[in-house]
Amino acid sequence: MSKIIAVEHLTLDGVMQSPGGADEDTRDGFRHGGWAHPHDDPVQARVMGEHMATHHGALLLGRRTYEQFYGFWPQQTDNPYAEVLNKTEKFVASRTLTEPLPWENSTLLGGDVAAAVRELRQDLVVLGSGDLLQTLMRNDLVDEYLLLIHPIVVGGGRRLFDGADLGELRLADSVTTPTGVVIATYQRG
Repeated sequence: MSKIIAVEHLTLDGVMQSPGGADEDTRDGFRHGGWAHPHDDPVQARVMGEHMATHHGALLLGRRTYEQFYGFWPQQTDNPYAEVLNKTEKFVASRTLTEPLPWENSTLLGGDVAAAVRELRQDLVVLGSGDLLQTLMRNDLVDEYLLLIHPIVVGGGRRLFDGADLGELRLADSVTTPTGVVIATYQRG
């Protein structure tokens, strides 16, 4: 059976908005972008590298995340994640993009995203993609959450579990990095 894993950076107060950079996602006046980078460390890189090596699913991305990733990863030559991300099959949920998509191995999912994801019948990893992830959660399609919980409170912004009715989750694994990031894997109970 296929599995959908959501990989998300979160603040202690549950914000997932704009972890990578100041201009990543400024919707609703969010001005704390880039909050994740101060907590990068070798342990986090190792754990995430191991995760990438053991989960061989395709990527499932929302339009905003796809465009940000495409603007960065294809140009990286000295980053071990670049080759994996560039070569991995990617499915993109969007109502505004059209094919052909510019990033290699990318396929557009249009229409009813939940139905399209159900029809894929393969393991998928969702990175970022908050709006898409909300749709998947509302349709009970997420099997596992790999959460990188950073030791920072930003006070406002788009939160992962706003309005979600998920039921019980089971902690399957956790690692704490030297910079205080808790990498926790939760599975549906």
